[in-house]
Amino acid sequence: MAVAIATLFSGHFAYAEQSDKKLQAVEVVGTSPLPGLGIEKNKLPYDVQSVTSEQINKGQSLNLTEFMSRNLTGVNINDIQGSPFQADITYRGFRLSGILGSPQGLSVYLDGVRVNEPFGDVVNWDMIPEAAISNVTLVPGSNPVYGLNSLGGALAFTTKSGLTAPGTELKLSLGSWMRKRADVSYGEKSADGWHKFVSTTAFHEDGWRKESEGQLGNVFAKIGRTQSDVNWDLSFLHGRSNLIGNGLLPSYAYDDEGARTKGMYETNRRWGYTYTDRTKNELSMVNFNLQRILDGSTELATNAYVRYSTRSTVGGDAESTTEGVINQTRTRQTSYGTSVNLTKIIDAHQITTGASLDASRVSYGAYQAADCEIDTSRRVDDCASASEQDVGVKGKSYALGLYASDTYSVTPATHLTAAARFNHARVSNTLTNYTAGVGSEKPNETFSYNSLNPSLGLSHKLNESVDVFGNVGQSNRVPTVIELGCADATVGCRLPTGLQADPYLKQVIARTFEFGTRWKLTNDSGYTASIYRSDNTNDILFTPTDQTGLGYFSNFSKTRRQGLDLSAYTRINQVDLRISYSYLQATYEAEGELFGGEREITIKRGARIAGLPEHTIKLNADWRVAPKWLVGGTVIATSNLVSQGNEDGQSEEGPANAKVDGYLLLNMHAKYSVTKGLDYFARLNNVFDRRYETYGLMSDSLFNSAGVASSTVGASRFVAPGAPRAILVGLHYRF
Repeated sequence: MAVAIATLFSGHFAYAEQSDKKLQAVEVVGTSPLPGLGIEKNKLPYDVQSVTSEQINKGQSLNLTEFMSRNLTGVNINDIQGSPFQADITYRGFRLSGILGSPQGLSVYLDGVRVNEPFGDVVNWDMIPEAAISNVTLVPGSNPVYGLNSLGGALAFTTKSGLTAPGTELKLSLGSWMRKRADVSYGEKSADGWHKFVSTTAFHEDGWRKESEGQLGNVFAKIGRTQSDVNWDLSFLHGRSNLIGNGLLPSYAYDDEGARTKGMYETNRRWGYTYTDRTKNELSMVNFNLQRILDGSTELATNAYVRYSTRSTVGGDAESTTEGVINQTRTRQTSYGTSVNLTKIIDAHQITTGASLDASRVSYGAYQAADCEIDTSRRVDDCASASEQDVGVKGKSYALGLYASDTYSVTPATHLTAAARFNHARVSNTLTNYTAGVGSEKPNETFSYNSLNPSLGLSHKLNESVDVFGNVGQSNRVPTVIELGCADATVGCRLPTGLQADPYLKQVIARTFEFGTRWKLTNDSGYTASIYRSDNTNDILFTPTDQTGLGYFSNFSKTRRQGLDLSAYTRINQVDLRISYSYLQATYEAEGELFGGEREITIKRGARIAGLPEHTIKLNADWRVAPKWLVGGTVIATSNLVSQGNEDGQSEEGPANAKVDGYLLLNMHAKYSVTKGLDYFARLNNVFDRRYETYGLMSDSLFNSAGVASSTVGASRFVAPGAPRAILVGLHYRF
């Protein structure tokens, strides 16, 4: 593949070498969540991917998760919930999800604030103020500077301000399934240094699947002042969402000989299994940032924040062909913290030191209404009993981090980077179980975790165009409230509603080795290749108990994610081309047992981890047809996925090859510039209306291919349906 990419661009690179040399642009990136003195990207011992708001607008994606899955190397998407703002993102095999109980492996920052929610480390994509995003940076590997949960990498969002985005911007779109979205922003700066910015987003859709309506809205505001040596800003974010995600749909059912029969998905991919599954999120956040230039080579940055969020869920779940339950959860989370970052250049050293302190309070309750009827449309309703609380938990946590890094220019061409971070975390839980509405509180449990995480890397410039790099790093993740609250092998729970006990769980330690090369001849042409291996010890996974449908969290001794990332870009006349290829081998590196829906999965060393394709190819092209016309397209191709619960090639009935097939998708877009600042755009997704799936899970289905209740269906592969062909049109106006 590397040879093919080199051959594809060799003619253009050769031309660049023969032409008059131009001064190449130097890309400067940050090396920590807080701002500081930037560093040249080619001095870092790992490859950072960074995109601006202009690049995001050019991609014309529905939202940030869709953009990242189409444009960032190593990033894939699982549409497990079925709502566009509830997708799971994976990067090099590490997951970033909004679903409680998923093993999270990436940290996410918004203007220096870690936004992984304290209850489960989940990320609510619907609470990211997309209209205010100025820059997205994806840092690979177990980078200790980015703190807890940076097992496979860190994702940092930077917002706009009146300094960086003055003027008014309006973006309106309308598309299939009555998708309507409006993004409006306004920025202003004055001669005395004051600046202000405000943005708002409103989104609504009927949804492409039955009863899958969704809506969200948010407001982001920032005010600040920049003087000769001081820059400060105060920002406020408030968001609300009401999203319905129908989740997985039963596909093929398997008998004891491995033969399969069609399921509901083959009949109608727009159906849901049972109705309704609703999630409501609300968030408010205040963040204060201060930067002080102490001298020409020293900068101090600090922030302080408070976040308050609530989440309520309602899910109708079938328990038999005639009866079901309605499960509800309510979560309140308050988190607050502060951090400080000092960057200083001393001769050949660029040194960064910092500290962070984060604390949180969580209150969670699970409720259930039992003996509910299931009508012919599979709606769970008309329950015989009122909703009663089953379990509750109140938890506290705090995390202290101290870090330092030094990039030492050994020679003008050789740069050595060493970093380390000490993390101390404490998690405290008080669980309450309810019987007939009466609560029984268990003794409080408190657990402490410490980890010293180092990293060491080297970057060397071979010539003006090519540099090589290598890095080794370590990071850690501590168990969350929900994982500690469901960690007893003798008393199982049903996620995400049940919490039963909180025995000790070990923290996850990830170690990543990465080596690669960057090749840049001009500002328009480049090529990057990286090979990596990440080993996790004590991964926290869901394990089955002897009771059907119940499980608990436990440590799995070792998992591995290793692979190759290749990417290249060039401009040939009026055409911009970008291509990337990712090879991922994600495996269990020890024997153990996993939760498999209705059965126990025996894992052997070398078994693939579910939901992750081995091969992914992305090709993006933009052609400037005329001064006012731009047309482009994206091709995405992936190989097959292992279905969760079928890692051993078995089903409840017997042998079964329940892998999810790979797919090939073509998406097209176009833009017409009417006048300066006014563009019309259009996008056509899944041009050939391919039927494809992005995830698979084994479980028992209670409905046959016609969606009629049946007790004879049994073990089935449930899938996450990919969206059919869709069109979207809109306008983008800047003044």
